[in-house]
Amino acid sequence: MLLETPICDFDFDAPKFELKDFSGKVYTLDDIRGKNGTLVAFICNHCPYVKAIVDRFVDDVKVLQKNGFGVVAIMSNNCEEYPEDSPEKMKEFTLKNGFSFPYLIDDTQEIAKKYNAVCTPDFFGFDRELKLGYRGRLDNLDISTHEPRERIPELLNAMLNINDTEVDNQIPSMGCSIKWKS
Repeated sequence: MLLETPICDFDFDAPKFELKDFSGKVYTLDDIRGKNGTLVAFICNHCPYVKAIVDRFVDDVKVLQKNGFGVVAIMSNNCEEYPEDSPEKMKEFTLKNGFSFPYLIDDTQEIAKKYNAVCTPDFFGFDRELKLGYRGRLDNLDISTHEPRERIPELLNAMLNINDTEVDNQIPSMGCSIKWKS
């Protein structure tokens, strides 16, 4: 089911987490946190919306990391019902797409609930004080059409300016619903 993210709540503080990656290494929010801000992205392997943006997302993340931002991707889907999102497949997805950031498993789905994540992809951009400053789409490209247009990297631009200005024109991200456990 196609969902849109809610509008940005500028009073929202980044919830702490302690999650493992596909190899069992544990990461916390403090481990991920960057000196200029932090991006938390809820994604999964099988979602066509994630697959359509992953190359641009990875490129934008590299720019953010060079500019002092911490980045993490979290997979909260029920991988028993969706085996394409299993830890083994997460490892393959990470290697195939050249992730330069941790890709973590939210097995209990507790962190997705704390963040109020609703879909994949769902982007949460936090300033250096871990206050939410951006919750919107990656860019202006529409995956349903094949018409060429100039790309506007909305997430990247918002993050690079997140400590200096409030981004008031945020367009929701759209994607597949998180696959919740019963």
